[in-house]
Amino acid sequence: MEKESEILGRARRYEVTAEKKIEESDRPLFHLSTRCGWMNDPNGFCRYHGEYHMFYQYHPYSTDWGPMHWGHAVSSDLLHWKYLPASLAPDAFYDAGGCFSGSALTLPDGRHLLMYTGVSGKKTDEEAESCQTQCIAVGDGIEYQKYEHNPVIDGKNLPEGFSRADFRDPKILQEKDGSYTCIIGNRAQNGNGQLLQFRSEDALSWRYDKILIRNDGRFGRMWECPDYFDLDGKKVLLTSPQDMLPEPDEFAGGNGTLCLIGNTASGEFRTEAVQTVDFGIDFYAMQTVEAEDGRRIMIGWMQNWDTCMVRRKDAGWFGQMSLPRELHLKNRKLLQIPVRELEQMHGRRVRYTAERISDRRQLDGICGRRLDLEMTIRPDENAVHKMKRLTVRFAMTGEGAEHLFYSSLTYDARLQHLTLDRKYSGIRRAALHDAQCPVTGDTEELKLRIILDRYSAEVFVNDGQQVLTMLICTEQNADQIDFEADGTAVMNMICYELV
Repeated sequence: MEKESEILGRARRYEVTAEKKIEESDRPLFHLSTRCGWMNDPNGFCRYHGEYHMFYQYHPYSTDWGPMHWGHAVSSDLLHWKYLPASLAPDAFYDAGGCFSGSALTLPDGRHLLMYTGVSGKKTDEEAESCQTQCIAVGDGIEYQKYEHNPVIDGKNLPEGFSRADFRDPKILQEKDGSYTCIIGNRAQNGNGQLLQFRSEDALSWRYDKILIRNDGRFGRMWECPDYFDLDGKKVLLTSPQDMLPEPDEFAGGNGTLCLIGNTASGEFRTEAVQTVDFGIDFYAMQTVEAEDGRRIMIGWMQNWDTCMVRRKDAGWFGQMSLPRELHLKNRKLLQIPVRELEQMHGRRVRYTAERISDRRQLDGICGRRLDLEMTIRPDENAVHKMKRLTVRFAMTGEGAEHLFYSSLTYDARLQHLTLDRKYSGIRRAALHDAQCPVTGDTEELKLRIILDRYSAEVFVNDGQQVLTMLICTEQNADQIDFEADGTAVMNMICYELV
């Protein structure tokens, strides 16, 4: 293995020092956060030598975006992570502008391969423009050496009219016959995104194959961070479109998340169903891994380019990953549930059965910022006033606080809508503060699972038919929870402290 470059060595020395300045209690308990500085997209989510490896977009020197490195962490259970030294730094002519997102796999000889987008400046007669190419590094799970013939895919591999500046985020896959496929996001001449497919026999020498799928303009513009896998007898494509136009009850505007379910019986990807992956405010750039037991597990960046101004200014880190989620398909619908490993963190339990809520109140034992709270809600059939609305407020300041801060989840029974809202959480900037989603399934009974981890809330609706994700910046001592009903609601509830 070649000696680390000075740029990589400097980053590694810095992160060791900077990490020590961040208290463990100031981080999420079981969501991976950056070692220091800035984090965005998950990269190279994989299993290698019996552990889960997570790489991530990383600027160690600042909590603002900067020249992208690859941070690195490992875990045995997807919830408790150990930091390893940064794996990639922008230290070559083809990636001096940043080592952008990518993926990983294990080669037949046991070595670990990282495939990523290298960004460089390309000077033309008129102006300087970004040039994005696909590059490879090979290593042993800690140290990686960039391939001497990088980049392995560049503009010469692209058909005429395909963007060289928006050409990124390779997802590499090994086929059953031993060959390799790579799916890469690209922008077509008309400005719309598309996913391109490349093929290789050895993961080093690549050729353009085809357009796997085109975006006709309905789903945003450029498509980033693709993932592609088999699930429950179907082909599934995940991608994050930029510049989405909103559609009622399905797609929010801006930077979105998209799941396409289909088949390739004809040799091309044929879409059968399309849906939003996460209806919340803070979720983007999903990646998946197949667990040793066959589960397909997804994780995403718990942030969004539209909401980066929402942050804690006093922290030495910015950015965290979502809770890992198990994926399933049912009736051509993607379902997401928290990984079962979370149950090993269940501590103190509080339970309520057939609890009636007809006003605003707190329930003994239901409080905290590290919770797994499961609720089943239905209207009281015998009540004079039927349930119209139910609100759960959490991360709420208590008596004597100078300001009443809280975040909330509201169920509108008439509209069959959920709203996740943080506008009263103490944020002083005008930004996106709420998100909505329709409730599908049994309209008489609503199942909610709310998972809190210090600075985040994730809501799983009706066994994962919908999910909403949101960051919380409120101080940790704001740990009260209350319930308020317009009409009368009947709730069964079980709450676990997470330890």
